[in-house]
Amino acid sequence: MTAITETAQGRHSLIFDTPQGRFLFLTHASRLYEVGEWPGNEIKQYVVGELPESDLLEVLGLSESDMRFPQTILETPLRALSLNVAQSCNLACRYCYADEGKFGGRARMMDRSTAERAVNMLISGTEKGERLLVGFMGGEPMLNRKLVRHITDYALARAGIQGVDLRFSITTNATLLIDDDVAMFRDNPYAVQISIDGGKAVNDASRPMHNGRGSFALVEQAIERFERLGRPRSLSGRATVLPGTRDLAERLDALIDLGFDDVGFAPVLSSPNPQFEFSVDELHVFTQQMIECGTKALAQLLEGKEYPFSNFHTALREIHLGSHRPRSCGAGESYMSVDSDGGLFACHRLVGDESFRMGDLDNGVDHRLRRNHISTSHVDLQEPCRDCWARYLCGGGCHHEVSKRGRVACDFIRDWLTFCLGAYLQVQDERPDYFGSRGHN
Repeated sequence: MTAITETAQGRHSLIFDTPQGRFLFLTHASRLYEVGEWPGNEIKQYVVGELPESDLLEVLGLSESDMRFPQTILETPLRALSLNVAQSCNLACRYCYADEGKFGGRARMMDRSTAERAVNMLISGTEKGERLLVGFMGGEPMLNRKLVRHITDYALARAGIQGVDLRFSITTNATLLIDDDVAMFRDNPYAVQISIDGGKAVNDASRPMHNGRGSFALVEQAIERFERLGRPRSLSGRATVLPGTRDLAERLDALIDLGFDDVGFAPVLSSPNPQFEFSVDELHVFTQQMIECGTKALAQLLEGKEYPFSNFHTALREIHLGSHRPRSCGAGESYMSVDSDGGLFACHRLVGDESFRMGDLDNGVDHRLRRNHISTSHVDLQEPCRDCWARYLCGGGCHHEVSKRGRVACDFIRDWLTFCLGAYLQVQDERPDYFGSRGHN
């Protein structure tokens, strides 16, 4: 349905043939152009570096004003903060990048003073009407339930005084949730993400309790609570995928059947135990399975049916919006994470990594470290990113995964995005209403 019959790729573009025709994805514009059969030779020459960019622009009828180059902005305002309220966990997932929340150290809980100071830092100095986000992370954040509840009320009160639009997120394994927790998520502006790897057999094998018992039944009970008591603004499922997985489509169906608003997959690229990390060969298998899932999501979309595969829908949205970013995310820029002791780190996955420390609550953000991180992590300065056509859609990959494993996932990212570009063209052709209906404009 979205078969790519031929591709050519280079530093500044990708050209590919689909049933809809021949198209060019121009990297510096983050735009797709239909180029027909002619001028295929000139475009292919450009792709491989044999034709100057100015000549290509003339062929396409474009000017340099159509091109965009992401800039490094060193003073991005901080707009999101995650609190590692519980650096401990009640599960024993062997692949966990966070070492069950301890990040290679000791198990510990954030205290009330640390959390309040973090919220104060985020909210102070913001302008009325700005949107901020406070996230709760772990480990398992609900091990520190009292603090999560207190900070929800405390932050909302501070936000009301400041006149800002404050929202919350929490990533939880859902095994500890009780009715009062679900009511809190329902009654406040929360996005809830539940870590769950598949149906009962899959999840119980990969996400056991410390006593060896499975955790799926407890997650299922939590989802039933949401159905009975009311849902938060968003209820999503995030599944970690291990090497050797051959049933991704079946897992996706099982998770969607649980009633999540969206479901996404993430392969293990970095783990304290290397046996759980994907090799390049296994990533090739994973890519084919992801495309199988994406193909089903596309078919459902074209039939007007809901199939909330977030990897697919997010990619379509990014392509539609012409995403053009110099880094993969806002880590260390608009977003930081606070560990249980008050240290500031670029993100929740980098807690405890001194090379990504950004200061602490006692002394504030270390702007020298932050500027250095922002300037040196620009995708145009990374290898081999600077020569990749997909770099402004990808942003160079997760800082944590790249720092631990390098760029082992590059082929997967390119192949997945190529599939999604073809799917996007088909959606534009057959369901042009889709993007407006989902609020993507």
